[in-house]
Amino acid sequence: MPPEKANPKRLLALSRCHWRIENSLHWVRDVTFDEDRCQVRTGAGPRVLATLRNLAISIFRLHGITNIAAGLRRLSWNAERALQMIGV
Repeated sequence: MPPEKANPKRLLALSRCHWRIENSLHWVRDVTFDEDRCQVRTGAGPRVLATLRNLAISIFRLHGITNIAAGLRRLSWNAERALQMIGV
């Protein structure tokens, strides 16, 4: 970024945007889905699993569930509700 565009206000906005993404998506994937311990490491497997995790997080958020861990626990007892959330 050229120095004339790198003013403090712009840098703060970029930093906050980065951390908002980190906290809302990557942290959930790392902690709630324990992604770092996943042993799938070859072929398209890691990308497919990351896509499925992102899809699950997005579905929860579309339904107003902000605490993904609590949503997973709640749906683990009600498979019908999980299917309703995806329109099946």
